[in-house]
Amino acid sequence: MELTHFDENGKAVMVDVTDKAETVREATASGKITVSRQVYDAISAGTIGKGDVLGVATTAGIMGAKRTAELIPMCHILPITKCRVNFEMVPEECAVYCYCTVKVTGKTGVEMEALTGVSVALLTIYDMCKASDKAMEIGEIYLCRKTGGKSGEVHNERPGRACCGNGGCAADRYAREALGRTGKTEAVRGLDYQLGNQMRQKPVSQTSRKGTLDDLDIL
Repeated sequence: MELTHFDENGKAVMVDVTDKAETVREATASGKITVSRQVYDAISAGTIGKGDVLGVATTAGIMGAKRTAELIPMCHILPITKCRVNFEMVPEECAVYCYCTVKVTGKTGVEMEALTGVSVALLTIYDMCKASDKAMEIGEIYLCRKTGGKSGEVHNERPGRACCGNGGCAADRYAREALGRTGKTEAVRGLDYQLGNQMRQKPVSQTSRKGTLDDLDIL
């Protein structure tokens, strides 16, 4: 396997993509944070002392994806055209799964941007909840799929938690299945709408809102 981030003298370099053609490229990454039952219930109810945990984490994930080139030395600065962060609450695991999808029309892919978005979003959840739980665990961060570029379409399945496959990306399945779920409080339903899950109806208390968190451009 050829490693492209080194020159002929073995020194690290940024890969020259000048002559590569621009194509539409998209990547989705996934990860999760496992918390205590008390913290899980507080996130679900929106009662964490620092505020709206998933709302803040969504914004942080978008920020992280957009600033990847500042964090990873050899990454190119890319004009991201889409960044969506979704969460799935899994009560039987006391876990919050995060999915970050990033899209660009460019000469190199956005896998690192998607992975960075997930990582920063999960770290933000940790920060928001650390006063209540010192034993939270972040893990299973990986690239679910990518499209475009020389390698074309790539899917990375995980037993039992496949992000992509015949059923589509888990983040998309979460949005489609959302209307069938029950037990959501008004606050959580409002958060669902803010997070851009288009299959969910806008709650009454949110009728005056315009746009979603996906529309934020805070840098």
